[in-house]
Amino acid sequence: MKARVDVNGLNFSLVLMDNMSLLLKILLLILFSPAVSMATDVIELGSFSSSGLSGWSEKSFQGTTEYRIVEEGGEKVLYAKSEKAASGLVFETDYDPQQFPILSWRWKISEIVSKGDSRSKSGDDYAARIYVIFPHWFFPKTKTLNYIWGNQLPKDSFQRNVYTSNAMMIAVESGSAKAGEWVTVRRNLLDDYRKAFGEEPSRVGAIAIMTDTDNTGESAEAWYGDIKALRK
Repeated sequence: MKARVDVNGLNFSLVLMDNMSLLLKILLLILFSPAVSMATDVIELGSFSSSGLSGWSEKSFQGTTEYRIVEEGGEKVLYAKSEKAASGLVFETDYDPQQFPILSWRWKISEIVSKGDSRSKSGDDYAARIYVIFPHWFFPKTKTLNYIWGNQLPKDSFQRNVYTSNAMMIAVESGSAKAGEWVTVRRNLLDDYRKAFGEEPSRVGAIAIMTDTDNTGESAEAWYGDIKALRK
């Protein structure tokens, strides 16, 4: 019987006993990733427009979400399509959010997940979400901010993940009103982390993307533009 756990905040379906070594490998990869140079005002976390999927690795646990680079409006972006699947892309990094507090990106969905509901395990699916992972040497203390395009959770709402208290769901957009439109997002990681967990964050160890519909059995499409960490 499958149990759903948070792999560094990535809510993937895993068979627990068979995948403990995989969990440890992912954590070790993040902990020992090379540090990003601070001699810049921008850290390019997902340069889909210029570098495609370079630097990203796929983690597939139930089916496979389709991820590929496409051209949209004269610019290359990441396209994601899920059919009853749960897999994501991970970009390992290492930087201090105190120095680069702003996370910026743009995204678009074709439609929300109609049966999606962040309050229940059976509804924990999203057309688009971006994880910010704050690893800890003691695995259970790893925390994540999950920026989602909410299905029912109102915009700007915070909610504990239904599987773990170490992951906070933050609806930066919600509902179908802007489906089919590009939406630009800027979030202050320090403010969000403090509100979510009541403490200062550790270093950022990875960014992840996931479009998933394994719980609801539906389908979803999303497009992601470049993801950047900014000094201000």
